[in-house]
Amino acid sequence: MSEFPSSSGTRRLTLRRPDDWHVHLRDGALLQAVVGHTARQFARAIVMPNLKPPITSVAQARGYRERILSALERSAGAEAAARFTPLMTAYLTETIEPAELERGHAEGVFTAAKLYPAGATTNSDAGVRDLARITAVLTCMERIGMPLLIHGEVTDPAVDIFDREAVFIERHLKPLLERHPQLKVVLEHITTADAVRFVEQGPATLAATITPHHLHINRNALFQGGLRPDLYCLPVAKREQHRLALRAAATSGNPKFFLGTDSAPHLRAAKESSCGCAGIYNAPYALESYAQVFGEENAIDQLEGFASIHGPRFYGLPLNPDTITIEQNTPDPDGAGLPALLELANGTDQPSRLVPFHAGEQLSWRVL
Repeated sequence: MSEFPSSSGTRRLTLRRPDDWHVHLRDGALLQAVVGHTARQFARAIVMPNLKPPITSVAQARGYRERILSALERSAGAEAAARFTPLMTAYLTETIEPAELERGHAEGVFTAAKLYPAGATTNSDAGVRDLARITAVLTCMERIGMPLLIHGEVTDPAVDIFDREAVFIERHLKPLLERHPQLKVVLEHITTADAVRFVEQGPATLAATITPHHLHINRNALFQGGLRPDLYCLPVAKREQHRLALRAAATSGNPKFFLGTDSAPHLRAAKESSCGCAGIYNAPYALESYAQVFGEENAIDQLEGFASIHGPRFYGLPLNPDTITIEQNTPDPDGAGLPALLELANGTDQPSRLVPFHAGEQLSWRVL
């Protein structure tokens, strides 16, 4: 990473182009509306497979990858599509065949496989109810070096929603790592100090992603001035002590922690419905959001490692050769903030209307 002043005297940082190790791009018109925001900043992205139907076969993953690149070319042009690599994942069910995963991994289609506890989040009903039923799958993944990505929450209705991550670690993740000591595991979008400690103390085969929104908000944000559906996500934001633990982990330089936005777009109408969808759409300003946190923690020199180096090294992939430049802003108290609502072209007559994370706010960094 290099730093140099701009013509106005503000700070500019050039870092390796980062990757997003956890993103939801959806499908159809919504895919075309949102994919350009991810490709604007990131060279690669681990794409979540929780479509309807879920991505469980090599053929489905190939088709989805083609749709992603086609949508990006239509929305942002051929050059943008050529510079972006979607990394596809398989959705684990209790009936998925190990041979299908092994073939997809060998052919360079499946980068990883995703474990959703059934009912834990959006489109997770086809997920796993009993880990014992995928023992053969996990044994295969351990043997071939295929990472397991975990939404780490229990779905037991007796467990408080704010405790579901910590309980998952105790009930399921610890035994899983003992049974499969060579399996590479990413505990995704961690939200608690419990998860931070567990990853820090765990084996070298264990890592975690951290989202920008869990670095910025605690659970109070959901209720400031009324119910705030645009800040509702799963796992939900936790107490302030957990947010501070996440910020310390992200900015620590520890290579076990790296960038994963969990950007999850839902149309405005779906977020404001009688049963609002879980997900925060942070892709439009993701790198700026992370940079603000690292600046506030006096750790901007650690941003490149978190965003651009730790993830590919854990996955065994090369670092990106190209770069991206960010510039520090001085927020104007009388200036306009980020858009309150985005109306995004999607190839239809009706644009996709989404609320971005940080709507109405001013951020202290921008991508050039």
